[in-house]
Amino acid sequence: MDGGVFSWIKHHNTANLELSIVMASREGMQRWAGRVALVTGASSGIGQATAKALAKQGMKVIGCDRDIKPVEDDAQVLSRDSTVTGSLYAIKCELSQEDEILAMFAEIKEKFGGVDVCISNAALSHSGSINSGMGILNGETAKWRDMLNVNILAVAICCREAVKQMEEKGAMDGQLLVTNSLTGHRLSARQIHFYGVTKHAVTALVEAIRRELREKKSRIRIAQVSPGLVRTRFQEHMYPKDDPEEVHAVMYKSLEVLKAEDIADNMLYILQVPPHVQVHDILVRSTEQQS
Repeated sequence: MDGGVFSWIKHHNTANLELSIVMASREGMQRWAGRVALVTGASSGIGQATAKALAKQGMKVIGCDRDIKPVEDDAQVLSRDSTVTGSLYAIKCELSQEDEILAMFAEIKEKFGGVDVCISNAALSHSGSINSGMGILNGETAKWRDMLNVNILAVAICCREAVKQMEEKGAMDGQLLVTNSLTGHRLSARQIHFYGVTKHAVTALVEAIRRELREKKSRIRIAQVSPGLVRTRFQEHMYPKDDPEEVHAVMYKSLEVLKAEDIADNMLYILQVPPHVQVHDILVRSTEQQS
């Protein structure tokens, strides 16, 4: 216990530390009530779980996707729940097209006054078959470009536009959040090598934005959550040539993997910490996942 937080605990009153944690949790999401959050990829999986969780915490949530029917359905369900203090709105957006992203932010500014929280969650992977997927050397340029557009460029554009709106509306405690992946920190399986390349780029992007915010002496923060295996439909889209049941059998191999709600909980944790705390990256995997 010579450094870091252990050194701090050693030389400070731990009762005060516990009190600070309790006070932070009490404040929790209360300071975000009534404020505006954008969640991309909100029609399913992590994005859907996060959008619903934020609405239940009292936020005005804009759920964006190329298919907004599930978001609209969720919005109706939430609106009928008397315990939900926030709201969910759907905006259709093709994130591979910059003009659509800019139009989405313009609509958010017009209708809601701009964002306070921006969660760049949407991502995609083109991997062929789970048993004989494409590596780099036999990959297809068009599919690489598609992944680059959504996994990197859309994230960068959303963060740029979100910071502009936060600064314009004076939301200097604004929060940028990015759904990354463990593949953004280690070499991924051959079938998803290029997807892993894009996620490594996301790791660099998040750090670059953090440094630029500090250069500006901004209090706006950025963080990423990097999950391991999560039981969503993402794998089905990743391997469209395969039967979904086969994909699940191979991917999960009887493991108890993470749920989308587990990742949403991590997003809420980042939003709950006090404004002076910079959570940079949360790496999370299920207890049973080995690598």
